[in-house]
Amino acid sequence: MSVPNPCRIVLAGGGTGGHLFPAVAIADRLFELLAETVDLEITFIGTKHGLEYRLKDSLGYPLELIGIRGLARTFSLRNLLLPFTVTRALFQAARLIRRLQPHVVVGTGGYVSWPVLRMAAGRGVATVVQEQNSFPGIATRQCAQQARKVYLGFERAQEYIKSSGDIIVSGNPVRKTVRAGDRARALAEFDLDPARKTILVLGGSQGARSVNQAVLRSLKSKAVPDGYQILWQVGKRDYTDVTAEAGNRVPACSLFPFSQKMDLVYAAADLAVARAGALTIAELSACGLPALLIPYPHAAGDHQRKNAEAVAAMGHARVLDNAALGTTDLIEEAVRLLQSDDYTAMKDRIDEYNRGHRPAVDVIAEGVIELLNEAD
Repeated sequence: MSVPNPCRIVLAGGGTGGHLFPAVAIADRLFELLAETVDLEITFIGTKHGLEYRLKDSLGYPLELIGIRGLARTFSLRNLLLPFTVTRALFQAARLIRRLQPHVVVGTGGYVSWPVLRMAAGRGVATVVQEQNSFPGIATRQCAQQARKVYLGFERAQEYIKSSGDIIVSGNPVRKTVRAGDRARALAEFDLDPARKTILVLGGSQGARSVNQAVLRSLKSKAVPDGYQILWQVGKRDYTDVTAEAGNRVPACSLFPFSQKMDLVYAAADLAVARAGALTIAELSACGLPALLIPYPHAAGDHQRKNAEAVAAMGHARVLDNAALGTTDLIEEAVRLLQSDDYTAMKDRIDEYNRGHRPAVDVIAEGVIELLNEAD
């Protein structure tokens, strides 16, 4: 058996970077493995409300759109229209599957993946599900039942998955570019001192308000300790307020709202203070960075806490409860961790893990190719 030529693959997943970037990592690896030998067509399916639409010009792959949104978690008139929205999305997904005629469809979670995977499986197309979190989302739990292969970021997620196909704990796929940062260039990019250790405060593209406020309180009470500096992703939402309050007045502190150059962000850091999103954890691990993780307490299914607990059990991170932020000097806590034997042990365990495990993106891409070999 051989891969069909032309070879057509659809990836559905988006809304947030946590769903989109794993799909990009998988697509990029498939392109590396297949593009020289077959006429490869990779298409993304997303929505105009998601990050994939805002990044469509730099995505590198064609993007098709369907009209669907997730269930609002608070009362909203939008929820009353959900049955009609879902029905329309199913019709749109079916039309796209008929037109694109994919040999394999890969879903990486989020509400956009559900109608696409469901319509693909209904037409007999091989489907693959990739779930990032230790507590799988609704789309994953439903679509996994018919998927030929299910790839999990955390072993614990197996408790919630039922599938007639293969279930593989692979870890989460990370874009190759994330690991390619040069430290000297990174420090220059953010105007940081090579002689200091860098604490990266990372809350996601929208920031993390309680984390930002905790950092501000810490900086108001005392200066950044000698030998240390802060690289602070404030987030677009809080950037104006935080810079007005702190701005460039804080020595040894570099602020930015959001960066597309995550390779440089990670390369500049010695320790991360971050939320416990699955993508963030995977990227920190791939870059060899220990972390102080602060799970977002309102994440669906409390999945960030479960993610953080799983990583802490591996010895890669320490967990701080969000409720403790009001009484914790966050920068002091980070410095204390950097100075401890635990920090060195964390780095060693992460390095050992990376040496002993194949990159998840390789495992997933090879699984997709197996299915392509079986395609008619």
